Amino acid sequence: MTLAPPPATTEAPGAGLPPLLLPPDLRLSPEQFALVCDANPEAVLELAADGQLIAMTPTGGDTSARNSLLITRLQIWALAQGVWKVFDSSGGFRLADGSVLSPDAAVVRLERWQALSPEQRRGFPPLCPDLVIELVSASDEGPRGEAALRRKMTTYLANGARLGWLLFPEQQAVEIWRAVPDASTPEAPKRLEPATLLEDDALLPGLRLELAELWAV
Repeated sequence: MTLAPPPATTEAPGAGLPPLLLPPDLRLSPEQFALVCDANPEAVLELAADGQLIAMTPTGGDTSARNSLLITRLQIWALAQGVWKVFDSSGGFRLADGSVLSPDAAVVRLERWQALSPEQRRGFPPLCPDLVIELVSASDEGPRGEAALRRKMTTYLANGARLGWLLFPEQQAVEIWRAVPDASTPEAPKRLEPATLLEDDALLPGLRLELAELWAV
């Protein structure tokens, strides 16, 4: 009698096991964080300046669609200008304070990007974007909520960002966070409500973000 072989399976080793739990007091270096990200490509993670992991929840459909449209508009502008590099929410930046954060959208002056080595570009680029944009999820009291994103805006500006736009789609409002040269703290954010247009000719010549189409998503 011939015995049939056991049915083939494509299930990956470890599939079906509970997720790995990490102790709350675990602290990682940026290098260790990069290894964790490489080993967990499906995870959405950030690293705080004190080395603590920040687990990000996936965005909802509206936020994802708005972010996609936002990136498209930024890319069209950047390609026309020829001196800017645009990054989406999957890109992490290693900031001077040791944190690794991923804005929903980021813009970097091309000359700053080109000054990095190929190895630095492949990993988490060791720089803070010139412009950072975050979209608030109204239903999220965690890392995508307004309190957490305001803290992130403070971190971005403390690490070299020149401008931050914090978008509140549910309220059709924007907070403009701006760095002040030679100041130890940024100026208080300016809130636009209702907000219809975002521009800053001094830093981002030619960029005009019509917000009605973002709010309508």
